[in-house]
Amino acid sequence: MFWIKKLISQLLMPIPLSVLCLFIAILILRRRKFVKALITLSFTILLLASSQWGSHQLTAPLEGQYPVNNDPIENACVVMVLGSGHDSTIADRATLQLSATALARLTEGVRQLSLGQDCQLVVSGWGGSDAVPQAQVMANAAIELGVNPERIIKFPLAKDTLEEAQFLKWEIGDSPFRLVTSATHLPRAMMIFHQAGMHPQGAPADFIARGGYWWQLDARNLLASQRSIHEYVGQTWLKIKFALAD
Repeated sequence: MFWIKKLISQLLMPIPLSVLCLFIAILILRRRKFVKALITLSFTILLLASSQWGSHQLTAPLEGQYPVNNDPIENACVVMVLGSGHDSTIADRATLQLSATALARLTEGVRQLSLGQDCQLVVSGWGGSDAVPQAQVMANAAIELGVNPERIIKFPLAKDTLEEAQFLKWEIGDSPFRLVTSATHLPRAMMIFHQAGMHPQGAPADFIARGGYWWQLDARNLLASQRSIHEYVGQTWLKIKFALAD
């Protein structure tokens, strides 16, 4: 199910979906009306997803659900930072090996640590095709940023947010904790942790909704649209999954 979910999610992203539509159009050129519709759909997807206006319309509703969290952390202090990509072959410093998204999350996680006393930092993520797990690279980067190694907990086997929630529940039960992830991903992550019977306090990072000229078309807008669509698809998948489980 994990890989099926990943495949379906990728096929619904703007670029793969547009390429698929164009490929089908090439295969059935004789059916001109259908071909014209597919080409028009591909053009519309690329136009809206790569425009500043379209990207902002997709991204802002996700990022606006949880404000930046500056509240002091009371009682037990646990800050969990969800993983998001790395390459252990780059340079020799973990902060440079992390993806821009992962580094932004970790930076906010370290800031969250300063809002409590004697905090523990939880980092997670498997390696995928990389020999070094994401959790280990995140831990190394946190140490480079000044976090005490003795206060870091690693979940190197977690492949997605569902598994991250399972691992954390085994570690801390239903105790409250600060959950740090990208602002677009936070609504879905909160759904998952709440469904697991936990009590997360959202702490968004890595905001990508940006103002600008409505007519501006570029790859940054397309990337923001892709990430947002991924989250909408993920939320729909979760609602179906949870409904079937009930």
